[in-house]
Amino acid sequence: MTRMNAAPEPSDTEPGTGRLVLAATPMGQVDDASSRLRQALASADIVAAEDTRRTRALAQSLGVTITGNVVSYYDQVEAARTPALLDAIREGRTVLLVTDAGMPSVSDPGHKIVAACAAAGLRVTALPGPSAVTTALAVSGLPSDRFCFEGFAPRKHQARFDWLTQLVDEPRTVVFFDSPHRLADTLADAVEVLGPDRDAAVCRELTKTYEEIRRGSLAELAQWAAAGVRGEITVVLAPGERRTPAVDDLVEQAEQLVAEGLRLKEACAQVTEGTGVSRRDVYEAVLAARSETD
Repeated sequence: MTRMNAAPEPSDTEPGTGRLVLAATPMGQVDDASSRLRQALASADIVAAEDTRRTRALAQSLGVTITGNVVSYYDQVEAARTPALLDAIREGRTVLLVTDAGMPSVSDPGHKIVAACAAAGLRVTALPGPSAVTTALAVSGLPSDRFCFEGFAPRKHQARFDWLTQLVDEPRTVVFFDSPHRLADTLADAVEVLGPDRDAAVCRELTKTYEEIRRGSLAELAQWAAAGVRGEITVVLAPGERRTPAVDDLVEQAEQLVAEGLRLKEACAQVTEGTGVSRRDVYEAVLAARSETD
């Protein structure tokens, strides 16, 4: 029997192999850069950078000379720049994508080109490294076995209020970014929506000289943030406790669905899904309520 061995994959940093390489960059300490990042910066045919000046400064700090073409790739030019970069990958060139700090496409430019490469069947790989999301989660002291990432907290009050309402009974630890100028407002809204006693951690300037990790209740953190906060912010929020809705509330919802044309049994099944409340209990409660009004 002849065993067929698959051809080895080409190196992630080898030029001329036609691929997109997502490379994590240091969040603060240059020494956190991996040797693979150094190699990639030196060998990539094209370096697509969120900020070309910061990328050139990073390369200089690492003692690396960028030999490829450096192009800007930030939020406002993602859509316009992506087709040309895809063409370069099709032609066999290596495109290295780097952002200012952390992993590209995680609340940073990158998603559009990754999705386009996937749709076109072009190879995408990554050079792992620093990530504010997992770093904050690890140092928060909050449960880390299950978590979700919510990107940036909404800017406007009503949108932020609605967003926080969705997190009231979120069973996973929540990680999100926020602006230092809006953090006090976000935490004040969180106290109102999620309650003052819910545990959280605010991670400021992760891995940098003035790194600070604040742990406590939302009320305590809101009071601290009210005095003003500087730096890059990552917030970790403890899981919420799932609340079982009252049967009377589900009765009203079921009757609304019936009024819209659903059969009562179907309505009861729909409103109780995922709540832990028995469909039969709601069904009988609806019939009891109807008999009282007859």
